[in-house]
Amino acid sequence: MTHYLDFERPLAEIEGKAEELRAMARQNEEMDIEEEAAALDKKAATLLKDLYKDLTPWRKCQVARHPERPHCRDYINALFTEFTPLAGDRNFADDHAVMGGLARLDDRPVMVIGHEKGNDTKSRIAHNFGMARPEGYRKAIRLMQMADRFGLPVITLVDTPGAYPGKGAEERGQSEAIARSTEACLQMGVPLVSVIIGEGGSGGAVAFATANKVAMLQHSVYSVISPEGCASILWKDAEKMREAAEALRLTAQDLHKLGVIDRIIDEPLGGAHRAPEDTIARVGRTLTDMLSALDGKDRATLIAERRRKFLDMGSKGLAA
Repeated sequence: MTHYLDFERPLAEIEGKAEELRAMARQNEEMDIEEEAAALDKKAATLLKDLYKDLTPWRKCQVARHPERPHCRDYINALFTEFTPLAGDRNFADDHAVMGGLARLDDRPVMVIGHEKGNDTKSRIAHNFGMARPEGYRKAIRLMQMADRFGLPVITLVDTPGAYPGKGAEERGQSEAIARSTEACLQMGVPLVSVIIGEGGSGGAVAFATANKVAMLQHSVYSVISPEGCASILWKDAEKMREAAEALRLTAQDLHKLGVIDRIIDEPLGGAHRAPEDTIARVGRTLTDMLSALDGKDRATLIAERRRKFLDMGSKGLAA
């Protein structure tokens, strides 16, 4: 059953009517409804194109959070071979909000790390909705250091509302773990590429995305805080999240202009959730391209270029 967002309700009605007609035809083979159903399909396609032609930042947030959007596990299963998951931070526990391990991308050995949100109620709770605790970031650090030791490129897939803000996480050094993970990204002498596949929330995202090359899916978002959190702080009213989303400049298009990201990956019409296999294939091609662009660069160059990229961040497009 398709999950429709609030602004997609008119589309839901049209596609629902078309499906009802086809269901009636399946029950009564003498009914000829194909012409009417085809007309509804055409109307739905036109409306879908209009809805997604110029999404507002808040609507992009909704699309980025769509429950049927492909998640980290989907990308790993589809794009990588010989994936060998590695668990735990060897200090406290294994954080299921972060998954990672050794794998091959186009037969090239890599280390892949990402946030996993889960795809149903049970798995979302198990993965803490993609909100990592300190042990998740320390696991990522361990895997990054292992990749650096063995000369393996690192790929990170970012999809998190932000780091988990719970009492236990704070007691175990959440901010320190995020800072150390960001530091590990900056210090690696191997290629590091990152894709924001859904939400890139706050330092919890930066800790994985301090990369040589950063890409975003067309309708993903990347911001220092959620629109709801920003609205609660600035206006004391979470309902002003639409205004906050506009002010935060969190869309892929805005961030590309500012030089925060390097490229935008187009999504199929209607968002990644409408054609997940196509979306995953596009991300795979982008990952291959970004890694190829870094081939042949030595350790010192990779580190220096990564540092310069983040020191220069925001200077591009400030006059816009």
